[in-house]
Amino acid sequence: MSIRVLPATLVDQIAAGEVIERPASVVKELLENAFDAAARRVEIDIERGGLALIRLRDDGQGISAEELPLAVQRHATSKIATLDDLAAIASFGFRGEALPSIGSVARLRLISRARGAEHAFELAVIGGEIAAVKPAAHPVGTSVEVRDLFFNVPARRKFTRSESTEFGHILRQIERLALAMPEVGFQLRHNGRLVLELPLATDQAAVEARVDRLLGAEFRSNALAIDQRSGALRVHGWLGLPTAARAQADAQYWFVNARAVRDRVLANAARLGYRDVLYHGRYPTYLLYLSIDPREVDVNAHPSKLELRFRDSRAVHDAVFHLIERALAAARPGAAAPAVRPDWLPEGLAPPVPDMAVAFRAAGNGGAPAAGFGLHLPMSAGSGSVLRAGSALFDSLAVHEPEGAPNPLGIAIAQLHGLYILAQSAEGLIIVDAHAAHERVLYEQLKRAYESDAPAAQLLLEPVLLQLGEHEIEALLEERAQLERVGFEIERHAPERLAVRRVPALLTQTDVPALLQQLARELTGEGGGHHLDGAAHRVLGTMACRAAIRGQRLLSPAEMDALLRQMEQTERASQCNHGRPTWMRLTLGEIDQLFLRGR
Repeated sequence: MSIRVLPATLVDQIAAGEVIERPASVVKELLENAFDAAARRVEIDIERGGLALIRLRDDGQGISAEELPLAVQRHATSKIATLDDLAAIASFGFRGEALPSIGSVARLRLISRARGAEHAFELAVIGGEIAAVKPAAHPVGTSVEVRDLFFNVPARRKFTRSESTEFGHILRQIERLALAMPEVGFQLRHNGRLVLELPLATDQAAVEARVDRLLGAEFRSNALAIDQRSGALRVHGWLGLPTAARAQADAQYWFVNARAVRDRVLANAARLGYRDVLYHGRYPTYLLYLSIDPREVDVNAHPSKLELRFRDSRAVHDAVFHLIERALAAARPGAAAPAVRPDWLPEGLAPPVPDMAVAFRAAGNGGAPAAGFGLHLPMSAGSGSVLRAGSALFDSLAVHEPEGAPNPLGIAIAQLHGLYILAQSAEGLIIVDAHAAHERVLYEQLKRAYESDAPAAQLLLEPVLLQLGEHEIEALLEERAQLERVGFEIERHAPERLAVRRVPALLTQTDVPALLQQLARELTGEGGGHHLDGAAHRVLGTMACRAAIRGQRLLSPAEMDALLRQMEQTERASQCNHGRPTWMRLTLGEIDQLFLRGR
């Protein structure tokens, strides 16, 4: 076949295929044009899922009669004029492709009245053929009618789905844009039936009402508000609590300078921000707005404008990651609970705030270490400054809090089956998973020691020898630098034997061989693997898990209370290292319902 120049109509239809994928694409392009025209309210009418009719009316600045023919010509736009403008795009549209693309595959009709103009004017485009401009009646603003979408491209029309499916895509597109632009009011009708009515949001309360309307009231009730900056970059919105994580990543919303986007850099930054608190295989929920200098973003990456590129993606990734991580870490268990003195305490008596190490030595176990710490390591001389047997674990839980300080997690009153701590709080009953809670407390303390570059460690009089596979020893030796920062000193003693000469002070009473064997299995991919990213986090997470209070360990009331107080002071203490919740609240109202009280 010889080379030829394609007809202009066919060129337009090919180009339209990149912009107009389905009816929802038309709605998105028209709404973005309305936003750029400074509209405060848009009304959208849909018939038969958008294939029969899409009509959008806005109250924006309108288009003059002289510019109407230009508006439907390809690459005609009011958004940019120079290459410098393209490098700092602040508008939603900029290519001048939307209306020409729509006009090439549908029956398009524009009616517009510019601000200050006495009359409105109308222009029609049918399958790419532009009619003459003529007077019309219309208030200030613009109406765009799109009828019989893909009427002249049957190959495209047969790939559209059912009416309900296409309208579902339209509804989700409008909801996403309504979240992006709360200062714009929306009305949506389908086949004459009102589906969505959103008044414009002029204050924070109205914005929150819109979020509740679109995402459900349970979203914000299970989320943390965030508004933080890193230099000129700002992240604000809501971070779903780890306990509200979902099985699918279907409740994650990112808006960059009010533009709804799907971006791997931002998605990965959020995933890493949640890594310490999210259960393996679960996905966080969030609604986040990123404000950044337009010159630092390239939105000209894809015709749909859903994808973008950052000039310095690493800097943006790290900033967003640290802002999210910091916001999640700042949350403390029970922080929102009012501080009320438990009714069962005698009048004038403040709840006890014991030293955990003292409580441990005074417990009925005669000072013996917790169950599961069966390995007693021989210590070298001159180690008086390190944690010793018996109190090694619980010295890490020593709490020093001012007398009369609030106790959001309540006061411990009992232990259930050696697993759960029961505490009375102002709202009702707090149930704490002792192992999970202690695991998080230890993990955060080990992280601080690791980051200090000088962890407290204990040199052993005699090395402990471990029998491992060669590949497991190789895996541990590959991470020797990370293990040394934690406080270990290891070396190969034989092809299948590892010598341990130094251990972290916090773990002197832990079953170190079992811990290192488990870590080796995880590093070689044979032990299921810890969900945390990075060797250092896996090492610390495994150590904390192995050293934490084991099941069936009976705790004294003082020990239980000390653990609760330490949780209240520990970052991310609402989840263990694996992302499981560490505590749950059962309110008095919920307990009353169980017993039919008040009925």
